[in-house]
Amino acid sequence: MPAHKLCALLVLIVSLLLGAQAQAYTASIPFDQQVVPLERNGVRLHLDRIALADTQPAKQILLVHGLTYSSHEFDVDYADYSLARFLATQGYAVWRLDVAGYGSSEDVKDGFMPNSDYAAEDVAAAARTIIAQSGQKKIDVLGWSWGTVTSGRFAAKHPELVRRLVLYAPILVGLGEAKVTAPFNANTWVHAAGDFQVTASGDIDYTICEPAVVATFQSNAWRYDKDSSPNGGRKDLLVSDTVRLIPFERITVPTLVICGDKDPYLKLDRIREAMPELASKESRLFVIEGAAHAMMMERPYYRLFRETVADFLK
Repeated sequence: MPAHKLCALLVLIVSLLLGAQAQAYTASIPFDQQVVPLERNGVRLHLDRIALADTQPAKQILLVHGLTYSSHEFDVDYADYSLARFLATQGYAVWRLDVAGYGSSEDVKDGFMPNSDYAAEDVAAAARTIIAQSGQKKIDVLGWSWGTVTSGRFAAKHPELVRRLVLYAPILVGLGEAKVTAPFNANTWVHAAGDFQVTASGDIDYTICEPAVVATFQSNAWRYDKDSSPNGGRKDLLVSDTVRLIPFERITVPTLVICGDKDPYLKLDRIREAMPELASKESRLFVIEGAAHAMMMERPYYRLFRETVADFLK
């Protein structure tokens, strides 16, 4: 058996052994989950809502996913790692959107179509639906990775819809020039684990990320995203680092920029330089030492991450 498949099998076995403990935690708190119909540009979009059972939260937050995988990444339902369920326990109705062509949204014929600007308008459509459903005038928004590009552009263009914005692991500038010729990315089991920290030998560092967390994330990636995802966003990101991807200078709402100092996708010096461009005096930068791109799933850091987010959103 190839080494990577053997490793994946071992991770899955460990996750199953630990599953009873995880299920006991999640089963102790009842949640309601509903799917809300949404369509834009002739494409059916997946929008769902998670809240504590038998509640009608006044606070609404929309979570915006990253480049390759869809909104399941916010609900890694092992132990207490799910960001979506944590926010629900803080009194939120938590909304998750799959951009066109991603996850449970309708497939697209052209994988280059849902680029960053297109996805930003999907976010806007979701925000308007949430406002109409909830009766709130504005919502909070959190984007991760490429989701910071799309939610950042959305917030810059539609500040009237946003109360507070969280940019988690922001891709402020291009990641480096590379040609993207295929309209769809070929997703693999190994690629799905690509954002977890690794050891010097290149293996996943299970002192940082629990095996069951990795297995849950990978399993969800195969369940919801299958073997491909659109490449429009990837084409946007793989440009020179002289290209600004998030318009800090046009974002007027209070914004939390939160990231880890071990995140290989970020240029912290550029982020620090750009912070004064954010108009709101309530905006802030919070850097977690030792954390990386997937810190919402990293054992030493996930609680500090989400507590910082929750505190900012108060």
